[in-house]
Amino acid sequence: MSQSLTFYTNPQSRGQIVRWMLEEVGAPYETVLLDYSTTMKGPDYLAINPMGKVPAIKHGDAVVSECAAICAYLADAFPQAGLAPAPADRADYYRWMFFAAGPVEAAFSNKAMGWEAPPERQVMMGYGSFDRAIAAIETAIKGKAYIAGDKFSAADVFVGSILDFMINFKLLEPSAIVTDYVAPLRERAAYQRAKEIDAALAG
Repeated sequence: MSQSLTFYTNPQSRGQIVRWMLEEVGAPYETVLLDYSTTMKGPDYLAINPMGKVPAIKHGDAVVSECAAICAYLADAFPQAGLAPAPADRADYYRWMFFAAGPVEAAFSNKAMGWEAPPERQVMMGYGSFDRAIAAIETAIKGKAYIAGDKFSAADVFVGSILDFMINFKLLEPSAIVTDYVAPLRERAAYQRAKEIDAALAG
């Protein structure tokens, strides 16, 4: 008997990243919708994620939070979906997924808040500057369909989602490099299913 898979989310959150990943995996899952001001901060969910934020998953007895970690976990938990490179070929897979989760996410969040470190203090920031972080990710996708090797992977779900969010929130004017990478990802059936599901749930 397969382990149950539960997805805790809000349709207007970074849970959209994990929804896409779950649709790529293709395994059945239950969705638990949470409200920002009530159930997300209630004791039942705080037992799942003490941060009181979404998304999170529960797979059997295993609980995973943080989008990049969930994507990597699901790729390993469901190898039949082919969403992780072979272990010996995972350097770019780990490198760029977690670069996007760290420096790019931090740069994105700070820009969304209208804050940027002054040039003389950028050395203190893990990402330096927003432009530097974006330039780095562009080196990883320039002229490539996928960020880690010649096959779509969980790293594309995560990196593609982060770039997609920044474009949609008008925080990134996409270069030709970014557009060439993101546009085909948006055509994937799993991406479109996930967006349709969350749009319907958001009402």
